[in-house]
Amino acid sequence: MKNYKNILFSVAAFIACSNQVKAQEHRFDPPWNTPPESKVMFTVPGVDNVPDLFGDINDPQLVVFFAGNQFMCLDDMMAAFKKAYPQYQRVFAETLPPGILAKQIMGGSITIGNLRITLKPDVYTAGKNRTDQMPEYFSKTEPYAYNRLAIMVQKGNPKNIKGLKDLGQAAIRVSMPNPDFEGIGKRIEQAYVLAGTESLRKTIMEDKLKDSTTYLTQIHHRQSPMRIMYGQSDAAPVWYSEAYYQVMIKHPVDMVEIPSDQNINATYVAGQLKNAPHAQAARDFMDFLVSPAAKAIYRKYGFTTK
Repeated sequence: MKNYKNILFSVAAFIACSNQVKAQEHRFDPPWNTPPESKVMFTVPGVDNVPDLFGDINDPQLVVFFAGNQFMCLDDMMAAFKKAYPQYQRVFAETLPPGILAKQIMGGSITIGNLRITLKPDVYTAGKNRTDQMPEYFSKTEPYAYNRLAIMVQKGNPKNIKGLKDLGQAAIRVSMPNPDFEGIGKRIEQAYVLAGTESLRKTIMEDKLKDSTTYLTQIHHRQSPMRIMYGQSDAAPVWYSEAYYQVMIKHPVDMVEIPSDQNINATYVAGQLKNAPHAQAARDFMDFLVSPAAKAIYRKYGFTTK
């Protein structure tokens, strides 16, 4: 009878522990920005939560498509822009992966869940490689910020990851952006080659992908931090600013820096659309992006502005 009671106690403890984990499984979910005020605030983690759509979707005076890893800048960026240009108070922005945003521009719409968006952007920002691929869409382009790579790890770095070479170890679970969706994926692959020759890239992107110790994300700037914080991955190569931000807001992550001879630099370029629906607003926002106020915001979140 005593053994039977012990078994029941163990089962009950396991169920209680499982319930506790389930109850906490959304504790680090976005949005990590501050949502705009409304009469009804209704965000349900894991169900109704749209962290990469910002602001006013109804009759906007300016529409900006940002490469997704700039999401942390948007609260400060939009507040400063509205202060500098008070004639624009209804602004809508998306911070999806740049490849997805490019497809949205070319196709004219995107559907997320049950929501279809047909707004045309006035300004599109992405890495220089991406904007260079679509010059026919822009009347003007302008570089405005810069970045580099880092490795995001769990708090305390329990796997003792010291650099990119360690990501090739069989026991290290890696969260990688899918190169088909995000330009950073190809840049990280270049860094793997710099750090350990082509064999390291192949190990991480082919061999480990087959045995599921490499996981390919579709929205790297959201999925990779969450996979690290929920213990699903041990390491995620990310833009420096993404790891910097998660540490800034005191999420349970740490950052491993990558030496310059193994690192890749990114240049962010803004493009004003030739068919921008709000042409003057687009021109004003392009000017704002290269202003001292905007550069200070980017530096605050770990970017560089030279």
